[in-house]
Amino acid sequence: MSEVKPQTELDPRYCSPGATPTPWPQALARLAAAELYWLSTVRPDGRPHVTPLIGVWQDGALHFSTGVRERKAHNLAGNPQVVLTTGTNTWADGYDVVVEGEAVRVTDDARLRSLAKAWEEKYGAEWTFEIREDGTFEGGGGPALVFAVAPRTVFGFGKGEPFSQTRWRFE
Repeated sequence: MSEVKPQTELDPRYCSPGATPTPWPQALARLAAAELYWLSTVRPDGRPHVTPLIGVWQDGALHFSTGVRERKAHNLAGNPQVVLTTGTNTWADGYDVVVEGEAVRVTDDARLRSLAKAWEEKYGAEWTFEIREDGTFEGGGGPALVFAVAPRTVFGFGKGEPFSQTRWRFE
């Protein structure tokens, strides 16, 4: 996957006077540097499921992993549409980023090796993964599926003066 330049627009309904759109490279830097993300999936009965996890940005997508028996893995098997969020837990300070897209399983050995290296570089030796022959990560907790979410739409919420809402659409 390659980095795509999105269409950027500011929604004035949710902005302070004088707010300007956040440039995509600035939002991408926040997204890539985030330590924690919240993944929203849909259960088979239609109820939402939200869980925190770690992830890495690489090759135009946000990547995460999940154990093969975990609820999110079962949810993704039935509906790959997800939302990933990150940001600050404050009202009037910080910046939140919301990524909408489809979670696609990564099984290519070279990509998995590159992602495992990125996980360890970002989170430390505690997050070292071996690559299994079945196209999964092994990190001590059993096999883990790896997913890539190339953004379809991303929202950025600037909090504090000026408040802003930027939308980036990817074609």
